[in-house]
Amino acid sequence: MTLSNNQKRKMKSAARLYAVQALFQMEASGQTADAVMREFEDHRFGATYDEGEMAEGDVDLFRGLMDKAVDEQAKIDQMTDRALVAKWPIARIDPTWRALFRAAGGELILRDAPPKVVISEFVAIAEAFSSDGKEPKFVNAVLDHMAREARPDAF
Repeated sequence: MTLSNNQKRKMKSAARLYAVQALFQMEASGQTADAVMREFEDHRFGATYDEGEMAEGDVDLFRGLMDKAVDEQAKIDQMTDRALVAKWPIARIDPTWRALFRAAGGELILRDAPPKVVISEFVAIAEAFSSDGKEPKFVNAVLDHMAREARPDAF
């Protein structure tokens, strides 16, 4: 079955969201990346629950984001630290945003998507997790700084 461009885009968006959730779960539970990735791929991608159906995710993008976020975590955290205000190192920010920055940083390092696409996709995820509407602006500013550091050639 051939997927339309719109279906592929939705699957990539879902993979990004799942990567943020999986990275959050890893930090909260202490589970390994492999265990969390298996759980997401087996029980969340396209799963149907009483509350509704989960979107099908792009497995390759999900795995790529997870692998880069885990393998390059120190590098990504350093990029994030440089983008944050001095009084707010990455260790002090909410775990949700840490997971989001790690997933986005992983995608910036992968270099498969243009940085502006990465930023807009992860800002959209931030909007879904935002409690007061201010977080997406914060996420946008941090990701813009990270993207300019990771991919200066794209700006």
